[in-house]
Amino acid sequence: MTKLVLLRHGQSIWNREKRFTGWSDIPLSPEGEREAQQAGYLLQRAGFTFDMCFTSTLQRAKSTARIVLSTMQLDIPVYDSWHLNERHYGALEGMERWAAIKKFGVWPILGCQIKFDATPPYLNPQDPRFPGNQPGYAGIDKSEIPLGESLQHTLTRIQPYWEETIRPEIQQGKRLLIVSHRNTLRVFTMLLDQLSSVNIMRSRLATARPLVYELDRQCKTVRHYYVD
Repeated sequence: MTKLVLLRHGQSIWNREKRFTGWSDIPLSPEGEREAQQAGYLLQRAGFTFDMCFTSTLQRAKSTARIVLSTMQLDIPVYDSWHLNERHYGALEGMERWAAIKKFGVWPILGCQIKFDATPPYLNPQDPRFPGNQPGYAGIDKSEIPLGESLQHTLTRIQPYWEETIRPEIQQGKRLLIVSHRNTLRVFTMLLDQLSSVNIMRSRLATARPLVYELDRQCKTVRHYYVD
């Protein structure tokens, strides 16, 4: 049996301002940095250690991972991938909730938050917010980069990375830390707990609160719990 820890990044500046963030590369707030350090202390005090860490390409997740590992005094490989980025919120990225509702209406905003297969309004491919127009994603086929995602699309993006990259490491007994985002980690809990699309939309993940999964070698969940 091995342990996998899922950690949502600390509060970002746009979390604090209640903006849709998605793939927008927004830094941690001072509170988010404090939360990340606290997560590191919790994990260290509980006796956790890791063989490797996976994170997204977004700085709020990478910074959280760096602070946590530094606090734990761990020097381990850290792998980042755009496959672990947050759900892409399309044309909503950067908008506050009420401004988005005024522009697009209630249901396009509410629907994509309560329905598994509902997408936000899509970005125009010429929009500078489209990751395909940004240097950090220059090596990726633009057809693979979303203009907006439902949670179902996010699952489709993440599942191959889980099956081909992360799961084999767990099956070798590696102890992994995954630092990512709310919706990305909801997808992981869906896979690990075999949750339905209805149940996953009800799940909540607090910022910087370590969630531990004890897994057997077939990656089946034995139990899960929060460190705190």
